Amino acid sequence: MRLAVDVMGGDHAPDAILDGCKQFLESDSFSDAELLLFGEEAALKRFAEENTALMNRVHTVATTEVIGFDESPTAAYKKKKDSSMVRAFESVKAGEADCVVSAGSTGALLTGATLTLRRQKGVKRPAIATLLPTTTGGCVLLLDCGANTDCKPGYLQQFAIMGKAYMEKVTGIENPKIALLSNGTEAEKGNALTKEAHERLSAMPDIQFVGNAEARELMSGNFDVLVCDGFDGNVLLKGFEGAAKVILGLLKESLYSSIRGKIGGLIAKPAFSTVRKKLDYKEYGGAPLLGVNGGVIKAHGSSDRRAIYNALRQAHTWVKSDLVTAIGESISNTEIAED
Repeated sequence: MRLAVDVMGGDHAPDAILDGCKQFLESDSFSDAELLLFGEEAALKRFAEENTALMNRVHTVATTEVIGFDESPTAAYKKKKDSSMVRAFESVKAGEADCVVSAGSTGALLTGATLTLRRQKGVKRPAIATLLPTTTGGCVLLLDCGANTDCKPGYLQQFAIMGKAYMEKVTGIENPKIALLSNGTEAEKGNALTKEAHERLSAMPDIQFVGNAEARELMSGNFDVLVCDGFDGNVLLKGFEGAAKVILGLLKESLYSSIRGKIGGLIAKPAFSTVRKKLDYKEYGGAPLLGVNGGVIKAHGSSDRRAIYNALRQAHTWVKSDLVTAIGESISNTEIAED
């Protein structure tokens, strides 16, 4: 398999991206993978000179443009044909690579996925999915996390179908439990969108719908997939990340505020390290975009070496699972009423 990497995307590009690529290539777990790197010529040349032993599994393509976070996503993607992101998407479309990994602009990435790779047949809207830890030691897939601010009930039905395919193919969970994000667990709670979506999801025989779930249940482990529109999903995800950062910061501050706290902190350090790792976005492995003709993994914009390594790890799993085929079959076998 071959993974296309947007070396110039992200707050810490190109160094953090290339460091993550190096760590990925050095791991014995991914010896079957090659990387196709798109980026600034000088950075790629430096990487090649410093990692000669790895270059038998690396192909580089020098690009001259970069899509910034402050640019209009669609306009920049259409205009900057020689940008690292555009060239990476084109490589997947041409069959030269299997999956794109980028920490660049989310808007530009969505534009590239829909304009270059195109939606899979029958998919109404692609969705960004994020895998998060639960208190029971498992994981939950949240989608949509930002691709579709405004949704229709039919979109949420397809998000459930794609989420089920992901959990079965990638995590091995058979017939995953699917919940709908709302402001109450009762069926009648929610706005017009969630009420209609609840009714439709309840009537779908091929999914295990367990009803509404509140935001506070995200990590409960009571369900495997949480479906929502992209606005609410993105707010929930950002809130989760912010809360985790604040809580860990407060714990650290409290522990180091006294001698007794420092002693207790030393004793509890292994436990705190485990919790920090579970809550750290760098361990998520990036967010896959479901519903397009090819693999797309969106890494966090502030990704460091570790985050990029995990994004590449997830891309490797994506390709091995043949998820595109699984989603295509699931969508084609499910009838969705017109909204």
